[in-house]
Amino acid sequence: MSQIIGNINILIEAPVFNLSLLLDGLMIGAVFALSAYGLALVWGVMNVKNLAQGDFVIMGGYTAWVLAQNGIHPLFGVPVAFVLLWGIGWVIYVTVIRRVIDQDLFTSLLATFGLAIMFQQILNLFFGSDTQTADAGFPSIFLFDGQVSVPQVKLIAFVLAALLATAVILFMKRSRMGQAIRATAQDPRAARVLGINTDKVYAFTFSLNAAICGAAGALVAMIWVIQPFYGITYSIRAFVVVTAAGFGNLPGVIAAGLGMGVIEQFGGFILGATFQQALVVGLLLLVLIIRQIQQARVRQVVQ
Repeated sequence: MSQIIGNINILIEAPVFNLSLLLDGLMIGAVFALSAYGLALVWGVMNVKNLAQGDFVIMGGYTAWVLAQNGIHPLFGVPVAFVLLWGIGWVIYVTVIRRVIDQDLFTSLLATFGLAIMFQQILNLFFGSDTQTADAGFPSIFLFDGQVSVPQVKLIAFVLAALLATAVILFMKRSRMGQAIRATAQDPRAARVLGINTDKVYAFTFSLNAAICGAAGALVAMIWVIQPFYGITYSIRAFVVVTAAGFGNLPGVIAAGLGMGVIEQFGGFILGATFQQALVVGLLLLVLIIRQIQQARVRQVVQ
C-alpha cells in the first residue's frame, strides 16, 4: 500500500509525468483499438466470439520479428503481416469457422478456444517460449527539457494504426463489399434474398479481421514484447473494448481502445506492472456487470 501511495504522490508532485503516461497510453491504445475493431466486425456480422483474436495479433508480431531477424526493417512487417494473416484467416474460415456460424454460442467459443491453443503451441514449437521484440532502431523524442520522452516507434505505430483504421472505415462505407458486410450484419436472411453471397461476406469479414490483427501485431512487436502465450491478454483487451463500445460503434471502439491504453499505463504505474493484467481482467468484469445492469433496466422499462 505504501508503494501505491508513493506512486500517486509522484503523479501529484510531477504533473509532467502524467503527460508522459497519457501520451504513452494513447499511442498504445490505438493498437488495441485496431484489434478490437476486427473483433467487432466478426462478432457483429457473424455472431462469432473469437477467442483466438489475440493469437492473430501475436502471429503478426512474429511476422515482423522474423523479418527483423533476416535484416529487413520490421516496419515492412505491417503490410506483410496483413497479407499473410489474411490468407491464414481465409483458411481458418473455410476449415473451421464456416461450420460453427449457425451453431450455438458454446460451439463457436469452443472452436475458437481450440484454435487459440493450437496457434500457441505452433508458435511455441517454431519460436520457443522466450519473449522477443522487433527492434525498429528509432530514437526517442524529448519534450519539456527532457522530462517527457516519446519513442518514435510508438508515434509511428499510432500514425499507422490511424491510417489503417481510416482505410477500413472508408472501405466499409464506400465499397460494394463494405455495403454487403453492413447489410449482412443487419439481416443475413434479407441480404441473401437480395442476392448477396453471405458465405463470401463471412469469409471476407473473418479474413479482414485476421489481417487487421496481423498488422496490429507487427506494431506490437516493435513497441512491446511478444511471446507465444501472450495472445490471451490481447483477446481480453479486445473483448473489454468491444463490450464497452457495442457493435457497429466504430467511434466508441476507438475511444474505448484509447481509454484502455491510458488506464493500463496509469494503472500499471500506480499498482505496479504485476497487477497490470489483473487490471484488464477487472475492467472486463466491471464492463460486464454494467452491461447486465443496463439490460435489466431496459427489461423493466419494457415490462
